[in-house]
Amino acid sequence: MQKSEAAIGQEERHLPKLSRIYQSHPLYGVDIFISGKEGASDLGLLRRNGITTVVNCAVNLDFNFVQQDKIVSDHEGSVYGPGEIRYYKVGLIDGAGNPDTQMVAAHYILRAALEQILPDKPSYPRRERGSILVNCRGGRSRSVAVVALFLHLTLPNEFPTLDGAIDFVRRKRELPADEYYKAPKPVLAEAARRAAGWIRTIDAAK
Repeated sequence: MQKSEAAIGQEERHLPKLSRIYQSHPLYGVDIFISGKEGASDLGLLRRNGITTVVNCAVNLDFNFVQQDKIVSDHEGSVYGPGEIRYYKVGLIDGAGNPDTQMVAAHYILRAALEQILPDKPSYPRRERGSILVNCRGGRSRSVAVVALFLHLTLPNEFPTLDGAIDFVRRKRELPADEYYKAPKPVLAEAARRAAGWIRTIDAAK
């Protein structure tokens, strides 16, 4: 029987709204956080924790970080403007159905969010460099797999295996041990494992 949205929300309540997974990454000098939808949508919480960038791993979840007084409307029926947060979207399904290469893309999008150098133009107003949040709906599966893959590949001495990185992220996110079998979903962990090999090959060829 499929769970209702209310039941899923009830299940998620015991997790922290925001979890610091890694403090001061040696290559990037930033903290890495994970959250579900509640933490990612709380602009005040993000600011209090020095988060300037969000990478959303969920295909079934979006955020509007454009404050009302910053909205631009120069086309009939359209409103848009600069968001208060630099926002990147991966769009993974929490389970089967993702192309094999999408976890590879997720890793490179996360790296791009940390490495991208914006041009000095008024149309690129979000220039602050701070900590980064990786989110999905509950902060249990997709974001755990993506962050674990990132730590495994960028800090191989500290996280020589993907399984070790996943266990580290689970503990930091305070996931209950009885949820480990589905956090992250096995199909996503396997996708991360395959992605790790491909990414090493790609990076070695540069």
